[in-house]
Amino acid sequence: MDPFWPRRSPHFLACRRAVRPFLIPGPVTIGLSGGADSLALLAAARAEGQEVQAVIVDHQLQAGSAEVAARAAAQAAHLGAPATITRVDVPAGNLEAAAREARYRALCAPGRPVWVAHTRDDQAETLLLQALRGNPGGMAPRSGDIVRPFLSIRRHDTEQACAELGLEPWHDPHNEDADFQRVALRRVLRGLHGDPVEPLAQTAERIAADNALLTELAGPPTDDCAELAAQPGPLRRRRIAAWLIERGVGPTRASISMIEDMCTTWHGQGAVRVGRGLEVRRVGGRLALSEEA
Repeated sequence: MDPFWPRRSPHFLACRRAVRPFLIPGPVTIGLSGGADSLALLAAARAEGQEVQAVIVDHQLQAGSAEVAARAAAQAAHLGAPATITRVDVPAGNLEAAAREARYRALCAPGRPVWVAHTRDDQAETLLLQALRGNPGGMAPRSGDIVRPFLSIRRHDTEQACAELGLEPWHDPHNEDADFQRVALRRVLRGLHGDPVEPLAQTAERIAADNALLTELAGPPTDDCAELAAQPGPLRRRRIAAWLIERGVGPTRASISMIEDMCTTWHGQGAVRVGRGLEVRRVGGRLALSEEA
């Protein structure tokens, strides 16, 4: 073992065990914010011998964000990992969603897995967030090039792992701002009797597994309205969502429902707005995405 890693570190050991099933021979990108979760993920990957490239995304949304990014890069160097800082512009609108989209664009590189540090607590929160949007679901350990090794451990493990390693994580002030829906939900969960995270996380995992199977059964994305209309609703809706995602559009419950109606009960409906100045029309029995007229 590298002498840098402490001999007695039960929480860091939990982090190391969590990453072991995801180790690969080649390099991976790790999204590093400087917070406890991503620092612990980077440290665990390095301790297990994984070749990594840390990418720090500066969203430029807070005063001093450049200094926070520089500090995270220095911590990556301390852990023996090369790091790059990428500055992104986050458009106005839904700040959480826009920042997440910009972050993943900056992290993803063709053919290279991207490790992100979502924990079991994040899994529970995601279930509730998606339920409020009418589409309850969970995160999968692997989703395309996105890998989430920490879905089996708790946020407390990452925080204590950093303490065991003598690392000082950055505490994002946005994580205390209840104007953000995820933060508001987190406070609700903390106020409940007992620990709601485990049963919620287990439910999210079951839904994620069910969704993965249904997506496989649904088949590849298609714009053929007759083919979509012939499928059962759960499969049809997944194919419509996949068709939108393939074109860089984030599906919503409302947009999927209206596009589904275009396929199953066509009576000359108008275009469906799908955000960012785009709309979907039915043209010659097929779905067509274009800029709003």
